[in-house]
Amino acid sequence: MKIKQLKNLKASLLAVSVALSGVLLTTADNDAYAAGTLRIGNMGEPASLDPHYTSGVWESRIVGNMFLGLTTEAADGSIIPGAAESWTVSDDGLVYTFTLRDHTWSDGQPVIAEDFKLALQRILRPETAAGYASLLYTIKGAELVNTGKAGPEALGVEVIDDKTLEITLSGPAPYFIAQLAHYTAYPVPAHKIEELGRDWAKDDRMVSNGAFTLSQWTPNSEIRLERNPNFYDANNVSLDELVFYPQEDRSAVLKRVRAGEIDIQTDFASSDLKWLEANMPDYVRIAPYLGVYYYPLNLNDEVLKDTRVREALAMTIDRKILTEKVLKTGEVAAYSFVPPGTGDYGQSPEVSWKTMSQKERVAEAKRLMKEAGYDKDNAPTIQLSYNTSENHKKIAIAVAAMWKKALGVKTELFNTEVKVHYDNLKTRTFQAGRAGWIADYNDPQNFLSLMESRNSSQNYSDFNDNQYNELMRAAELESDPVKRNELMRQAEVIALKAMPNIPIYHYVSKNLVNPKVEGWVDNASDIHLARYLSVKE
Repeated sequence: MKIKQLKNLKASLLAVSVALSGVLLTTADNDAYAAGTLRIGNMGEPASLDPHYTSGVWESRIVGNMFLGLTTEAADGSIIPGAAESWTVSDDGLVYTFTLRDHTWSDGQPVIAEDFKLALQRILRPETAAGYASLLYTIKGAELVNTGKAGPEALGVEVIDDKTLEITLSGPAPYFIAQLAHYTAYPVPAHKIEELGRDWAKDDRMVSNGAFTLSQWTPNSEIRLERNPNFYDANNVSLDELVFYPQEDRSAVLKRVRAGEIDIQTDFASSDLKWLEANMPDYVRIAPYLGVYYYPLNLNDEVLKDTRVREALAMTIDRKILTEKVLKTGEVAAYSFVPPGTGDYGQSPEVSWKTMSQKERVAEAKRLMKEAGYDKDNAPTIQLSYNTSENHKKIAIAVAAMWKKALGVKTELFNTEVKVHYDNLKTRTFQAGRAGWIADYNDPQNFLSLMESRNSSQNYSDFNDNQYNELMRAAELESDPVKRNELMRQAEVIALKAMPNIPIYHYVSKNLVNPKVEGWVDNASDIHLARYLSVKE
């Protein structure tokens, strides 16, 4: 995007002051001060705006405002009807029949049941290579289609008529309705894909069926969405425009919030909290968040393939220091992988050494390392990767110091921007790494599925345990909720003993929200669709 001449002295002085602080202001930024525009510090450049090639929270914030699934989220994060105005479920819980509401794509073409069927087939085709396709394995035939063992016609999705869609599941899934609000189940416009191929989602020719549609994408600068006049509920959408900035430097984004250039910052450095509470208390929004911060360990690595080494590394991380001294924003030390309060799971299993003192944990970790052939004189070197963030860096430095002090382990820190980092995790081009998982739907299966061998995209550690896989598969087919939860608890016990992923803490969401933004509701999913927000004059 070319820099234009500013038209008056006030704008020129503003440009000079911002430039001095290291931020360049363009005419487009100045226009963003108009009423009806919401500006969001989004913490990452999206790899794609095609829902079938989306995988990160920073991407879902954008596409979630552009598309409408069969179900969607209310302002408080609860699940409500979306493109489907109603549905029925068979007595055995396997067949869902959806009635679509009358609505269109942003170019005026009607959204019909066939759009959903073609979208579900497309994301599951092996040639699509969608990293998140396994989330839809709840649908009958989905895994067979995705692994190339059957054609798309084997998928349990049938069009009854233009307004009626039938989906058959492989087993009872109490979370299925919530799952349909996720971007993997969004419709995509077959007519635009046929016309433009993969390029359909790259510029203003992109169409969508949600409250907003793409108007401009300037890579590594900004993404602009405009209000979709063809959205079925457009009369109740207050905002005219959304502007997403991909900056990952939390401190730099905070400067822009302070300058009034950004209305919402979707994460901030914990070290800034004390200043924020003293100087901008009305902006700070901290709330419980269904997510886990963890370190996946590459089980193909010569050092980390030894369970004793993995357990020793996990035991010597002092989570109390990390949550209370490093972060200090209410995060909860994690001794389980599934966060507390997830679905109806009850108390998650926890690591066997939780009740030990930190001194006792270190002693046991040293014994395990010695048994594995290591001591302080011949300790291994581990590369620890993380994506750009002040918090990720501070945690990595603290963990490296803990490993060094307790075990003599030398740690090489490796930082990349978020897209490259997650690409490395998915291709297992790492040794130990930082990852975070936020619930796509409020059910323990969404967390535990990350360690199933069939989940090739998010199973970063390459964990493959037959008993674990069998228990998760049995839970998928179990209709009794008590028995289902017990099967998943047994699986989690196996994972915590094998330790392919080191759970470190359970999240809280940390947002900065300008008080002039109205309609924001804190919720455990940290989903805040802009269709419910407005900006005061």
